[in-house]
Amino acid sequence: MNLADLPGRIAAHYERHAHAWDADRRAAGWTDRAWHERFISALPDGAAVLDLGCGGGSPVALNMVACGLRVCGVDASPAMVLLCRERMPGQEWRRADMRSLSLGRRFGGILAWDSLFHLDHDSQRRMFRVFADHAAPGTVLMFNAGPAHGESIGEYRGDPLYHASLAPAEYRALLAGAGFRLVAETLEDRRIGGRSAWLADVPGPISG
Repeated sequence: MNLADLPGRIAAHYERHAHAWDADRRAAGWTDRAWHERFISALPDGAAVLDLGCGGGSPVALNMVACGLRVCGVDASPAMVLLCRERMPGQEWRRADMRSLSLGRRFGGILAWDSLFHLDHDSQRRMFRVFADHAAPGTVLMFNAGPAHGESIGEYRGDPLYHASLAPAEYRALLAGAGFRLVAETLEDRRIGGRSAWLADVPGPISG
């Protein structure tokens, strides 16, 4: 197995396992809900949220819509995008690679949850320019990754699944360099399934 090849297989992995992964995600319980509620509470009513790596939309996007937010979801898997369109036809769903995303619009919220960590280190670094290009004063950003710099190979239904993380200090520097202010972070938080998460915003009045 060539580690360097694995990041490029993520989209195909999720396309192959889309329905199984979606069912497993919904059956497992929403252990990370607390941080999603924190993200939503920082947004104004009716804000537009860019959900990068939206998967099948359940439970995260469904909850945002139920809270009155407008969602533009992006995923590289056509099957995942179709699930979102079936569940939430009134929202916007796009099949796209988040690494090259350029919508020409800015959002009140940007979410890269359980998605950024599937990118290799350099791709993660470049994503902070994507975040900035879709942010405005007041935009709230939330993402999760690992607790330290490194790469790992997990497994899902017999297939290898790539994960990577930068060091927390580098995430802080990238946020600052892209114009975001760190609001909160947590490392290996058992309350959200052992995830490490970052919440940030762009100083200024909320828009979008």
